[in-house]
Amino acid sequence: MGVSGPQVVEGWYGAPFSKPPARTREVVDVIRRVLAREAPVTNDGPHHPLPYAGEGATGLGKPLKSIVHPLRADIPIWLGAEGPKNVALTAEIADGWIPIFYTPGSAAMYQPWLDEGFARTGARRTRDDFEIAATCHLQITASDAERAAVVDALKGVISLYMGGMGAKDANFHKQVFERMGHRALSDEVQRLYLEGRKDEATALVPDELVHDMHIVGDAGYVKERVAEWESTGVTTLLLSCRTADEVRTIADLLA
Repeated sequence: MGVSGPQVVEGWYGAPFSKPPARTREVVDVIRRVLAREAPVTNDGPHHPLPYAGEGATGLGKPLKSIVHPLRADIPIWLGAEGPKNVALTAEIADGWIPIFYTPGSAAMYQPWLDEGFARTGARRTRDDFEIAATCHLQITASDAERAAVVDALKGVISLYMGGMGAKDANFHKQVFERMGHRALSDEVQRLYLEGRKDEATALVPDELVHDMHIVGDAGYVKERVAEWESTGVTTLLLSCRTADEVRTIADLLA
């Protein structure tokens, strides 16, 4: 789960984008109680009041208990979080974290935020049993030319997130790149992208950034880089495999 951003929340869901950490904390608590099925669920919080009794209410709402019986009452919840407050909250209340741009090069930036969450009273997990599921394109290539082609293709995705996702002053993905030390680059990529000059924006993305964010190379390089990601605390890599044969090839290499 994740809070998304104001463009999507207000433009697609028709709800105000306000107090993301507070809303996240509240909805995670509600979902855990729904799944536990210990009693009809009520919630006094301001974001998801149950039963609803506000403007336009019929007055017929009542606490309900789910008729679904999960295989286990305590289903792990992983949160997608990018900023310091949300990452700390994730370490406090969630079972795992899905960071969109976590890399070995940026891993140190996140450690104090995670430590803050783990140190909070009542924290659900510790580093020893907390999952970090990083997103990464992993591809085994057979030649330098193939590797270069894959790297070039990935630049378009990076420029999209850096320059074209979210509003100009509320692009949370761009803010991650800024924290990673790429403020000047991301400013220029965003400027070009919002002007409709997407190819020029993409051309600015350096190979080094792609290699920091993804794992593309021969079998030996891939195996070495996966170990590097794991050494920073990553427990799962979310890969963008396209075929069953590709899954088998990667599994044979890493297993």
